[in-house]
Amino acid sequence: MALGAFFARLKQGLARSTQKLTDGISAIIHKRRLDDAALEELEELLISADLGPAVAARVIGAFRRTRFGKEVSEDEIRAALAEELAAILAPVALEMPIDPALKPQVVLVVGVNGTGKTTTIGKLAQVYRERGLRVVMVAGDTFRAAAVEQLQIWGQRTGCEVIAGAAGADAAGLAFDALTRARAERADLLLIDTAGRLHNKSALMEELRKIIRVLRKQDATAPHSVLLVLDATTGQNALAQVRVFKEMVDVTGLVVTKLDGSARGGVVVALAENFGIPVHAVGVGEQAGDLRPFDATEFAKGLVGA
Repeated sequence: MALGAFFARLKQGLARSTQKLTDGISAIIHKRRLDDAALEELEELLISADLGPAVAARVIGAFRRTRFGKEVSEDEIRAALAEELAAILAPVALEMPIDPALKPQVVLVVGVNGTGKTTTIGKLAQVYRERGLRVVMVAGDTFRAAAVEQLQIWGQRTGCEVIAGAAGADAAGLAFDALTRARAERADLLLIDTAGRLHNKSALMEELRKIIRVLRKQDATAPHSVLLVLDATTGQNALAQVRVFKEMVDVTGLVVTKLDGSARGGVVVALAENFGIPVHAVGVGEQAGDLRPFDATEFAKGLVGA
């Protein structure tokens, strides 16, 4: 998908989030000075749009300094809001760094079931394959047959090798064998899917730590990246998921999926403000081309309809 078409899709995907904000701004600002009451209403609107209290306070603080007591139009408020949000998002809008010397760079992909984790791995494989990299995927969610099958379908689509074990196989042992093969084949990237069953957090934590321990028997620096996949439709719950996974593993980057089905796109801003973890990519659909690098300015404009 061409970049312009993707941004149009992103804007369309964010439409539900945008409408919530723009309707609220219209109701608050219509022919009115930006006084204390207006700022208070605006702050409540931003919190209800999943931007979170910290972001809302920061934005309102900026408005109070620069526009307090002035008559402002809806367009001015939207443009200023987009500017403030882009400033929060810019430091985290970073693509996943690829080190060509690693052969392979080991990427552990984590997240709760249902976030689009396995699909994201397939899409990432496509993106990096198109850049000329040799990619190997590992079906490490061994107890979920659907996840294994899904990854194998992506392997066929992308022409990338998929390493899978028997149903219920030890995920750490599978990851170890996959790294052995990927090294022998001089692969550039090893993408490892993992289980995401949070109802038994201690078991999941132990499984992830075991995978990392076992990988480090071969490469003391692995995994080189840990990507946490989050579903935008969960809103503020995404923040709780980041906290849980940060306890388990050193999360190095985020991928936010399902922005096209959510009225809660503002949570991306809350994630940036609360954690400062790089947002490598966002997803707005099921096709491989629907996962793209995160652009702070485009996202902020799309979110507020600027």
